Amino acid sequence: MKKIGFVLLAALFAACQNNNVTQDNSLESFFKEQNVTGTFGLFDNGRGRFTIYDLNRFRDSAYLPASTFKIVNSLIGLETGRAVDEKMVIRWDGVERSIPEWNQDLSMEDAFRYSAVPWYQELARRIGKDTMQHFLDTLGYGSKYGKAVVADNLDTFWLDNSVKITADEQLGLVKRLYFEQLPFQKRSQTIVTRMMRQEDNSNYQLYYKTGWGSTENGTALGWVVGWIEENKHPYFFALNIETPDIHADIPAKRMAILQGILKKLGFFEGKK
Repeated sequence: MKKIGFVLLAALFAACQNNNVTQDNSLESFFKEQNVTGTFGLFDNGRGRFTIYDLNRFRDSAYLPASTFKIVNSLIGLETGRAVDEKMVIRWDGVERSIPEWNQDLSMEDAFRYSAVPWYQELARRIGKDTMQHFLDTLGYGSKYGKAVVADNLDTFWLDNSVKITADEQLGLVKRLYFEQLPFQKRSQTIVTRMMRQEDNSNYQLYYKTGWGSTENGTALGWVVGWIEENKHPYFFALNIETPDIHADIPAKRMAILQGILKKLGFFEGKK
């Protein structure tokens, strides 16, 4: 297991510096097409270069992580044994919810795929407040503007705006997950990486986790964080979108923006 001290890891989350950034304002068109504001950042690991739209928002604005926190929740669950592996099932509590896929017994991998909030709330309760806080502190998760604190909201803190994270920190997290540099056992990181895989073909492999929530101001917020790999070269990304239209189809909008930007930047053809 590769251990990284809290201070070092927290410092590494802020990966984006002005001297390795290309600001690409042409990407704004993808956000305008979907009637949202937001930011996008892509890190070319081989060249050590960022391509970013809206640098200030990417680096300096923090938002609730929503279901992107399932990455960390899964890692902690696996590390502590509260989740034995991705096949572990948590029984449905019998409460009918608006998303049909949630209304059944689910394994961890299925709960991750369906982004099942109740499943991960139960996992958080099994982990416990003190253990959850310990790992948030160790990761320096969402600490750019102050320590992330779990109070009496153990099963909602990633949803209720009490813990926030920047797009820069999100990208740093998935980058270190890819290289197995997070303070978790290799097995835990391998399982979570496997659960993040969404597309795998001869041209590219695409890994990500989405998130969808409401800000303190009542606007709808969406995330997609992960990486795309072509010819064994990883490119890490974080997409954040926001709109005052609470009825907007956030899942469709965030994926249209992600796919449009990646295509514009030359991905999906196996030529990167």
